[in-house]
This record gives sequence, structure tokens and C-alpha cells, in this order.
Amino acid sequence: MPTLSTADHSSSPPAITIPRDYNAAEDLIERNLAAGRGDKLAYIDDAGSYTYAELARRVNRCGSALRSVLGLRQEDRVLMCVLDTIEFPTVFLGAIKAGVVPIAVNTLLTASDYEYMLSDSRARVAIVSEPLLELFRPLLGKVATLERIIVAGAPESQPDSLAALLREGQDEFAAAPTVSDEACFWLYSSGSTGAPKGTVHVHASLIQTAELYARPIIGIREDDVVFS
Repeated sequence: MPTLSTADHSSSPPAITIPRDYNAAEDLIERNLAAGRGDKLAYIDDAGSYTYAELARRVNRCGSALRSVLGLRQEDRVLMCVLDTIEFPTVFLGAIKAGVVPIAVNTLLTASDYEYMLSDSRARVAIVSEPLLELFRPLLGKVATLERIIVAGAPESQPDSLAALLREGQDEFAAAPTVSDEACFWLYSSGSTGAPKGTVHVHASLIQTAELYARPIIGIREDDVVFS
């Protein structure tokens, strides 16, 4: 896990040291479980609320299923167009823990935008919220590198539903052997200066944002609730 320097930084955020062997999802979840926060609420959506322990199980089930059921390999990419539900952190952190690179895209774009991003990223799998499925369905077979679409929010009885995929996963899952400066996730730019560009973020990016911005600049504390 990263460590913070105890030196006095009166005019700048504290220094942060991140080990070479590092998986962002493992750190973000396991540090909270180790601190005894398993029963603390981690995420709330319109359907309910979820503790850190519940989120950890979902992340493990997703990560293990991406590898063992879908056959994704470390550094493969998966495009996710997922609404603001528990499925978002499940897929995002599950992919990262598995060493798979999630590409989280705006849910308000057009089919042509998604076709471009799928082709550009060469994502093998798209995980899509059910209300957005019709924008993606025609792209299966049209984008050469897209092998499968998984539907978030669909009932477990649907074969290609995320719920069915999670059912096949495991509650315990060891994090992939990633390092702090390798690709962790992509985000696409708005395309205001041309075609959108895939910007690559490394595993260290998430904890650096938390420790160097969220804590010292915004002042986020453990009892805060963040609307995102």
C-alpha cells in the first residue's frame, strides 16, 4: 500500500510513495476491509445500499468471471457504458483487479461514437446498461474486435446479463500482478479538437487523486458522503 511522508508540507500536499507492485482495486478495497470497515456503507444507488464487504464480493465475482468465463487476459480492454448503479464500481474495480483495462465512456453519446471508441480501443467485450443496449447491438459483428456484449441491469435469467456473469464468479479472487505505472483504465476525451482520444491512466492515478487532492484539498473525511 502507498505510504505518506511525515515531513512538514505547509505549502503543498504530502508526498506519497507507491510500491512498484501495486493493483489499484486491491488497495482501494482491501485497505478498508483491513481497517474494519466491511460493514460500512460504500455505495448507494436507486436500488439500495452496499457495504464495503458486499462491494468486495461483487468486485471479486466480476474480476474472476472476466478472466475464467469470458477468457479475458491481463491488459485486454473492456468498454463499459454503465449508468450510475452498483454495476459501475463492480465492473470498473473488478476489471482493474483482474488486470483487465476498463474504458468507462459517457452514456449520452451516439452509436457512431461508440463504434469509433470500440474500434479505436479494440475492446473485446462491451458491458452496457440495458437501456443503452440498442445503441450497441448493431455493433456486434460490425466492429471486428468486439466479441461479446454483456448487459448490466438485465435479469439473471438472461444468458448475457451481468448478473448471470457474476453468478459464475468467485467470492475470493487474487489480484492480478500489476505494477503502479502500467495501464489501469482509459477515459476518452470530448473530441473538441478532433476525434476523441483515449487517455491512459496508470494504477497509481486513483490513489494519487485520493491522497493528493481529495484529502488535503477537498478535505474529504471518512464520514462524508460524496454525490458523483
